[in-house]
Amino acid sequence: QIQLVESGGGLVQPGGSLRLSCTASKFSLDYHVVQWFRQAPGKEREGVSCISSRDDSTKYADSVKGRFIFSRDLGKNTVWLQMNSLKPEDTAVYYCAVDTYGTDCLLGSSDDMDYWGKGTLVTVSS
Repeated sequence: QIQLVESGGGLVQPGGSLRLSCTASKFSLDYHVVQWFRQAPGKEREGVSCISSRDDSTKYADSVKGRFIFSRDLGKNTVWLQMNSLKPEDTAVYYCAVDTYGTDCLLGSSDDMDYWGKGTLVTVSS
């Protein structure tokens, strides 16, 4: 059974950084579209960042552009979301998801995702 596992969440002060990771079992993340979503309490799930399988190009939500960096480690079957200059409004459960059929990254396209992790909680608070 294919599983995605996120890690790296936690409590951080505003302005701080966290690095989330997502690894897969029985599946390679290396050449598929992978996307990070988040869902804050009482809010809808939103796409945060995604990486294309075509050329590893990335896209970011306007709210995180310039602060978050999505990268892929081909040798370790892992993707990373480096989150810098965190704000209280970044508080959410963060999920990684993979689109096994697509090649282009469509930010927020949750219906295209075939597998999801269970999420990791990020809390930004002083």
